[in-house]
Amino acid sequence: MNITGASSSLYNEDLAPAKVRNWGAFSIFNVWTSDVHSLWGYYLAASLFLFCGGFVNFLIAIGIGSLIIFALMNLIGNAGVKTGVPFPVLARASFGIWGANIPALVRAIVACFWYGAQTAAASGAIVALLIRSDLFANFHQNVHFLGHSGLEVICFLVVWALQLLIIQHGMETVRRFQDWAGPAVWVMMLLLAIYLCWKAGGLAFSSDIPMEVLLEKTNDAGVPGVPGSVASLAAVAAIWVTYFSALYLNFCDFSRYAPDKAAVRKGNLWGLPVNLILFSLVAGVTTIAAYDVYGEVLLHPDQISAKFDSFFLAALAAITFAVATLGINVVANFVSPAFDFSNVFPRQIDFKKGGYIAALIALVLYPFAPWEGSAASFVGVIGATMGPIFGVMMVDYYLIRKGEIHVEDLYRENGEFRFQSGWHVPAFIAAGIGALFSSILPNLTNWLPEWWGVYGWFFGVGIAGAIYYVLRAAKVGVNRPVARA
Repeated sequence: MNITGASSSLYNEDLAPAKVRNWGAFSIFNVWTSDVHSLWGYYLAASLFLFCGGFVNFLIAIGIGSLIIFALMNLIGNAGVKTGVPFPVLARASFGIWGANIPALVRAIVACFWYGAQTAAASGAIVALLIRSDLFANFHQNVHFLGHSGLEVICFLVVWALQLLIIQHGMETVRRFQDWAGPAVWVMMLLLAIYLCWKAGGLAFSSDIPMEVLLEKTNDAGVPGVPGSVASLAAVAAIWVTYFSALYLNFCDFSRYAPDKAAVRKGNLWGLPVNLILFSLVAGVTTIAAYDVYGEVLLHPDQISAKFDSFFLAALAAITFAVATLGINVVANFVSPAFDFSNVFPRQIDFKKGGYIAALIALVLYPFAPWEGSAASFVGVIGATMGPIFGVMMVDYYLIRKGEIHVEDLYRENGEFRFQSGWHVPAFIAAGIGALFSSILPNLTNWLPEWWGVYGWFFGVGIAGAIYYVLRAAKVGVNRPVARA
């Protein structure tokens, strides 16, 4: 689509509607294999397994959560296919042409946190492999700076730098990388599970992990109920849904390159409920087998591979998981801030520069390591910040505009989406109140029940979406008709 009358403050080639649409169902499927098949994805799935207290409970909770994820991704994915625009541009329809910079920056900052978390996980797999050598083990134990061992810092910097090479040639390079990186880790996951089951003497779907061990491993996550209870299973499904909260916002960054909605639905079907459930099944089997073999709960796959007798298998596992984690970082935590930062300063920042800014911020965060601790807690706190934005955008697109947006006006300073001097006040009122109940009160006060934070993303979506709909129905902030150029 050629945009007539586009403002240079709102437009560049990276933000323009997609012209080449060659991301078929397989590429969409591999967005999810790259996103899920990482050290953090495994760590979260294995952690959630402990809350379920049994294999059947785990599959029920994960299955329900995966179906919800599938439905939500189709909502934002279809918007990307129809408009062809990335997330920060789509946000202009609900937040205003200048106001959209706020949700774009929120998404970008969240991506920077996740970028650091995934890079640290990938470098941790390499560290676990290297310390099998006495030379590296001594260096790891005796040299420390920036709050980490010298070996951890070096590995982090190496992995951090390698990711920058992937995006040198833009989104097509991203597509090619994730088309093979995601499936590769599936092979390694199966080898890991088969090896442990062989060591354990067979495949087991029932867990022998004692309740006292489950309670010890889960007592700091803020999840209500004891492992296996209905409250705990509901929390598992909610946390699983929240884990994908960042991509609910910017999945249109990828779906806009798809030829049609059918390709997105097919890719989502195989990549989400089918792939998620199978991946979680393997994570559960591996967790049980690892406990049977080593007598301890091992939630990180690099912890498991570090115990392998075979250096070859340990090296293969470490490298595969590290590469897969690079895949998710490129897909989920590089592409989005690249577009988001570019949206704020389109004349000065293109796709590559935006990604470099995100990588630099993640590097600055590394000494503080805010991602260390409970996986469930980190996912909940980070995810809850984006619920209100998603609620406003989906209500605006589907309930207010009925899926119809004048795309050219998204790039015009005086078009339909100028609202109040470029800001849409009702959207910020709704998102602000939603954020109060999704993030601020549950994390900074003790005014709400302890379990509230687990469902923070859902409260953010529901409260912000409902308030926005009421304000729009009352015609608050509605423009007078604008003449089309």
